[in-house]
Amino acid sequence: MNPPHPQRILYAQHGWADDHRAIATLAHTLADGTTQVLTPSLGYIKTWLRMEPLIQQVEQLALTTARRHPALPLRIIGHSMGGLIWLEVLERHPELWPQVEALVLVGSPVGGADLARALDPFEWGIGIARDLGKSRRPLAEQIAKTIPTLVIAGDIDNGSDGTITVQSTKVLGSEFVLLPGIAHAPLKNHPAVGGAIARFWSTVSSGQAWPPPPEPLSQFVQQLTGRLQNTLGITDAHYRDFPKARPYLTFANGVTLRLWKHPLGMNHVFVACPQGECVYGGFVGLAHDAALQQTLRLLQQDYTAGRLG
Repeated sequence: MNPPHPQRILYAQHGWADDHRAIATLAHTLADGTTQVLTPSLGYIKTWLRMEPLIQQVEQLALTTARRHPALPLRIIGHSMGGLIWLEVLERHPELWPQVEALVLVGSPVGGADLARALDPFEWGIGIARDLGKSRRPLAEQIAKTIPTLVIAGDIDNGSDGTITVQSTKVLGSEFVLLPGIAHAPLKNHPAVGGAIARFWSTVSSGQAWPPPPEPLSQFVQQLTGRLQNTLGITDAHYRDFPKARPYLTFANGVTLRLWKHPLGMNHVFVACPQGECVYGGFVGLAHDAALQQTLRLLQQDYTAGRLG
């Protein structure tokens, strides 16, 4: 039961092909007696159609609540598409940012869901696939510069939680927690997820500086993957296809770009560190293959001219 005079608002948003019950259990487990918990149910069938009406529903609730409690701090948890919905709401309403203490993205394909892009390679708008395949990484990174952000990902096959890739969840500037052995659906109320969120909230409440230090990747690799991620229409790929890729460009520091074409015609690009391990993978649908080829040519030209690295 929510308190009559809350001191904090906690939003917990379910995602695609789901309802609010499981994530509500997680939220109420984490909330104390001073927190009002809001877990809107968007409708199972509606989550298969278009994201815009779902965004508007959550947006309206957020604005109504903000008018009722204009000074209360906010915490947000979004599972899967629920995290994407909240990224869209925050983009539309930057006036809410100062109130947001923490944002938690649980299994959210921020870089685009590879399954969705595979189902809709030409972005014709096949159901919810068009919306889930879209990359929102630049937006998430912008938000993470201001709002303390935690990303939680599951991994059951050394690269995905069985539904989305681990790579697609990552946001530069956020805190990242990987939970091996936990699939996509159980993430929404798994005890390990609750523990990670509680620890993160405790860190944020302690007043530690934000954002945290960058991931321990070389500046060169970050620059390289950033250029690839900015390619029009690119979606983060599963690492399972990395062994099939062949070198396209080898840099003096040992980093390599590798390419592989899916039998259905989708071109994949991978970045490997000097030790030969995959650190990034992405692919484009047929409609954006020319954009990827242009990026690869420019990377080669810029490296040759000394403008990369």
